[in-house]
Amino acid sequence: MAVRTIPEPQTATATQPSLALFFETINAYQRTEALKSALELDVFTAIGEGKRAAESIAARCGASERGIRILCDYLVTIGFLNKQDASYGLTADSAMFLDRRSPTYVGGTVAFLASPMLTDAFKSLTAAVRNGGTTGGEGTIAPEHPVWVEFARAMAPMMALPAQLLTDIASPGLPPNPRILDIAAGHGLFGIAFARRHAGARVTAVDWPNVLQVARENARQAGVGDRYRTVPGSAFDVDFGGPYDLALITNFLHHFGPEQCEAFLRKVHSALASEGRALTLEFVPNPDRITPTLPAQFSLIMLGGTPEGDAYTFPEFERMFANAGFSETVMHELPPTFFRVLVSNK
Repeated sequence: MAVRTIPEPQTATATQPSLALFFETINAYQRTEALKSALELDVFTAIGEGKRAAESIAARCGASERGIRILCDYLVTIGFLNKQDASYGLTADSAMFLDRRSPTYVGGTVAFLASPMLTDAFKSLTAAVRNGGTTGGEGTIAPEHPVWVEFARAMAPMMALPAQLLTDIASPGLPPNPRILDIAAGHGLFGIAFARRHAGARVTAVDWPNVLQVARENARQAGVGDRYRTVPGSAFDVDFGGPYDLALITNFLHHFGPEQCEAFLRKVHSALASEGRALTLEFVPNPDRITPTLPAQFSLIMLGGTPEGDAYTFPEFERMFANAGFSETVMHELPPTFFRVLVSNK
């Protein structure tokens, strides 16, 4: 008797359309909720401790075996776990970033990244596309928006590595006792990293008053509180003082339109010493605006959450800095992160 076989479903090709991408994307909220649940239950930590079977993971996490089995299988399919027979294991990324015992654990960022303060803007994304920017007033750039206190407390673990890498790029050429301006300091880790590397460095941090409380706490814990000064208020309005040897502009410019950025950069330029530099950390897509993926996708976040913000390309940044009076801007990659760094000479 002939045996009839049913071919496996195939993914889309140039000649064969498929609904797979549509189905995966429309259900993408499930990926977020699965990751949140795994972190809330401490699944990654349990597996890191050696609990590999669904039964033992369930016992460690206080959950049902069926629930853990389904959740872990799903996490395998989206790349957060691996599985051999009935045994689950951590991927390299999950071991480094999602096991609570790891010094680079970032699970605490979920409360901020999945906060309604950020996600609610995307419930009216169609209106934002029509409008060319958020329909929620000033969005996240509203004065003293509470999202930035949450950002400062939640995002510090994710920024520790970029902060250290920035000191490697900018420390050569700094004077023995550098004066550093940290703009929109948030958690303060960028300025603190320079203060820890340079024993004579003095940091001036600018941000909203409630946010600076977090930065001061982190500076004291890092042992540099006596060399850490804060200036509360809008970075567009407060007097920076100076002159400074280095100005840190980290994940700030993308919130604003080009004209606002240029006006702000002229203010930074005036606050720098004659040999001073501006160090800018940003999501910088290539000129095609579709690669690399994460920086390119960041533009949508700015569309939903700000009136005019964007992920700017290097030529766009280069033009802004030049118009603000800077003599030269050079871009550096910052592996293994997805950020790029601009070094601008006065």
